[in-house]
Amino acid sequence: MEHFEQLLQSCRGAVERYVHFRLPSHADAEDVLQEIYLTAYQKLDQLREESAFKTWLLSIARNACNECFRKQAKIMEVPLEGIPESRLAYGRMGLTPEDTVEDVLERLPNREKQMLYLYYWQQMPQSDIAKQLKIPLGTVKSRLHTARLKFKDQYPYHPKGATRMKKLPAYMPEYTIERSEKAPFHVKWEELMGWFLVPREGEKLTWGMYDQPERTCNHVFDLKVTGKAMVHGIAGVELTAREAHYSEKVEVIDRVFVAQLTDTHCRYLATIRNDNGVRNYITFLDEEAFMPNWGFGENNCGNEVNLSQKGDIHREGTSVTTADKVFLLDIVGRYTVTLNGKTYDTVCVMDVNTYNSGVVSEQFLDQNGRTILWRRYNRHDWHGKDWTALLPDNDRLTVNGETYVHWYDCITDYIL
Repeated sequence: MEHFEQLLQSCRGAVERYVHFRLPSHADAEDVLQEIYLTAYQKLDQLREESAFKTWLLSIARNACNECFRKQAKIMEVPLEGIPESRLAYGRMGLTPEDTVEDVLERLPNREKQMLYLYYWQQMPQSDIAKQLKIPLGTVKSRLHTARLKFKDQYPYHPKGATRMKKLPAYMPEYTIERSEKAPFHVKWEELMGWFLVPREGEKLTWGMYDQPERTCNHVFDLKVTGKAMVHGIAGVELTAREAHYSEKVEVIDRVFVAQLTDTHCRYLATIRNDNGVRNYITFLDEEAFMPNWGFGENNCGNEVNLSQKGDIHREGTSVTTADKVFLLDIVGRYTVTLNGKTYDTVCVMDVNTYNSGVVSEQFLDQNGRTILWRRYNRHDWHGKDWTALLPDNDRLTVNGETYVHWYDCITDYIL
């Protein structure tokens, strides 16, 4: 037993992150972890090379999660029969077949998912559905109508002839930000933290960074989702980001990410970087190489999609105080933003020290959950520099008693 514990200790963290990534329920994840450890202990004599213990244990974890999926599918009355095993993956919200239509189906609530599955996949007449579910025929018709509308709303592809990306201006348009007396609204925010793109097939976006107080655009990023991707059995999408200097149009770097969007969270799963000509894949299991820059939330659950004011961050004018929490991201108020000749009703989402210590941001989201304006602040001594002296005329915030200095802004072609 002691020898097994020593082997387990070397990779327990990776296995726990893997299971919590794949299972939507904390309770389910804990139950499955106990099953994994018991199975590994009982079958330890089947392991030929102790150096392969981590890979072997993760394979047991993968099988245990798959078994959990099957049990849940039966409970939902959405059978796995007819869907090839190789086309199934699991996101935080459930089974995700490798097909765009079925991807959308999976994101729907269970009742609508079940209705569309029976009607379209099983081709059951509405009268038979009523008999199987023991509900009136009129209820079937009503639920099917609702399910169709929700499916149409979730379907990612835009109609032909959609507006193409527009060129960002060389200078940051003048803008004003005014606090509203109205209560902050709830918002569905599906963008990737820091990159503004919704990780859904068919999406693309251009955004730029603008120095302050010069208001000049120094870098432009062209992003697009290139297709489906899998990371350790978790379904997501791959996206590319091409970074270039605005004035010289010189390409600086091509970045590749894998990200996942569910009904509740949006998160990064992996990043690919080029190390001397070698493509280096860094995933959520790589601990310190991934989590400080790309991870967010407990077990990297990601940022919340459904935002409402929680009271973790309190703001009065330029004074900000926060709760004593590791992950601080909250709506701090409702604001009217006038930018590029347009007026937007927004909520301000602030995050405090979630990227790294000494960084605060303001993100103004409209009621569609899209970024209108993003503003970056540095603590006065961030990165060993005196930001109050470097940028004496820029805006200030006082966060828990310390001074933060406005550094730069970001806008996207969504506002053009």
